[in-house]
Amino acid sequence: MSVNPPFRGEIYVVDDDAAAREALSQALRDAGYEVIHFADGAALLTETRMRTPACIFLDAHVEGSPLELLKKLRIEDCAAPIFVASARANIPMAVDAIRNGAFDFIAKPFCASEIVARVDAAIGTQARVESVEEIRQISQRLEARLTPREREVFAFIATGKTNKQIARELGLSARTVEGYRASIMRKVGAKNATELVRRVLDSGRGG
Repeated sequence: MSVNPPFRGEIYVVDDDAAAREALSQALRDAGYEVIHFADGAALLTETRMRTPACIFLDAHVEGSPLELLKKLRIEDCAAPIFVASARANIPMAVDAIRNGAFDFIAKPFCASEIVARVDAAIGTQARVESVEEIRQISQRLEARLTPREREVFAFIATGKTNKQIARELGLSARTVEGYRASIMRKVGAKNATELVRRVLDSGRGG
């Protein structure tokens, strides 16, 4: 006899990719979340004005402007962590999403169970961050980890440049840039460039 997991909150989803939407929704329901789908960003915005979900999942290519939707959600003080996903993901797109209020950026195709774990972590993080001052302290600690040259290299990484392109811009060898990139990821605790951008920019919101 199966036992339903305890209710853990509502997840709002705007995604016209049926296969990805259904896989994600089933995984979230199995984890105890209620999933509510919206046809477009306007419908989502209307609902968030009345109540705040535990989390929001938004496809970057839904009709309208997802980035404008992100801005509106933040202007209206929607406290829910927002995930943006894309099947045509790249670093500049991730940067734009995070700068405009996304908590995390996800490349499709994704593993639904992994996304559930990231949603759990995002909701936990929101609960732990209690003040703007705490966010500011996190940002200061992260900035202290990177040397001035590493911050310079990161700026190029955030625009999607390759190691060779960065090397030309800074007058370094590609191998040296590769070393800086590896050092930055190790210090920040990121596994790839997209996660690196999310962690650094997200930590800087309280600056």
